[in-house]
Formats: sequence, C-alpha cells, structure tokens
Amino acid sequence: MTVVVQTEKLSKYYGNVLGLSDVSVSIEPGVVGLLGPNGAGKSTFLKLITGQLKPSLGRILVFGQRVWNNPVIYHQIGYCPEVDTFFEDLTGWQFLTQMLRLHHFSPQAAAKQAEEMLDFLHLSQDKDRLIRSYSRGMRQRLKIAQAIAHDPRLIILDEPLNGLDPLGRRKVIRLIRQMGEAGKTVIVSSHVLPEIEAMTKRIILIHQGKVFAQGNIHYIRELI
Repeated sequence: MTVVVQTEKLSKYYGNVLGLSDVSVSIEPGVVGLLGPNGAGKSTFLKLITGQLKPSLGRILVFGQRVWNNPVIYHQIGYCPEVDTFFEDLTGWQFLTQMLRLHHFSPQAAAKQAEEMLDFLHLSQDKDRLIRSYSRGMRQRLKIAQAIAHDPRLIILDEPLNGLDPLGRRKVIRLIRQMGEAGKTVIVSSHVLPEIEAMTKRIILIHQGKVFAQGNIHYIRELI
C-alpha cells in the first residue's frame, strides 16, 4: 500500500519545552487512531502533518512531498482542529460555502456541496443561523463538515467526538469508518481508547511527545 504520511525522527520544541520527540511513523490509507492523554503531543503531531508548524528536527512527507510551506498539497488535506476556529458573524451555510470557494469550487458547486454536507450532518434547519448562536455539538459538526466537504485525500480529525450527543457520535464514527473503507486516509486523535476502538484497529500510542507503540488494538490493550 502507498505510504501517505511518513515522518523520520520528527521533533518539535517550543523553546525549552518538548512538544514532540524523535517520531518516526508511516501511515497508509485507511483509518489510524492517535491515542494518548491530554498534553501527550497529539495536536502538535497533527499540526506538523498539516503544515501549520515547522519541524525543529527531522522531516515529514505527505504524499511524498514536504508539507511545510508547500500550499500545492494543502487542498488534498482536510483538518478538523480540536478548538473552534470560526467567523462567528457568518451563518453556517455562509461559512461552509466560503471555505469551499477557497478550494476553487465555483459558486454553484460550493452552494450545492454546502447544502449536501449540512444536510448530512443534520445542520440544514440551522444553516441560516449565525455561528455564534450554535451549540457546542452544532459547532463540532460544522467543523467536521468543513474538513471533509472538499473531498480531501487525507483527513485529520483532532478529538472529533467532543461535544457530540450519542446519536451524533455514532453518525460521525460511522462516517469515519466509511471514509476509510472508501480508500481515504483518516487520522483521528482521542484520549479515550473505546472511541478509537470504535473507529479502527490501527493505533499509534503517544505519550510525553514520543510514540510508545503502534499496532492493532489487541497489542495496544495489552501494553496499557
């Protein structure tokens, strides 16, 4: 199988503070879970993959190319951050449409795709409300919608189940598994093992900025 993300001795320091240390992994298509406690370095790793942070040491390749300062491959990546990053005075529909326009969708195609994604994630009835009035669960679903609406090949989801009710969680878990089965590469982070286990059997265990282990769920359970 083709390696989509490859890191070699990847490290990131914030001054004297260790964010990530000597991480070497290869990630192939399908769903991969990034498991670790809060503060383990998961978000730092994902921000390096998406080109938001420059490595302090080592290198990272996405689709065989260096990702830092390489906007050519950014349209192939979808990213759902752990924290909210919205233009609060836009409606949900306006926000998603404008995000699609940034990916070079025509106005008509952006409007159609936005409608479909909002309907899929049960936001159609609230599409004309300002984002500032959205509940936590609605904001989370809108973040996921903007991450996948442009049909990227690599999808990065940082704690995607935060704030979702049980029905929303089941739907997002099913969506993640379907994307993996369709040949997408999905990297999903969580600090909760059962959440990861519901999405994939392939896990990277990270703690204190280092990869402790990688393998299937049974191997990781034994280590834990």
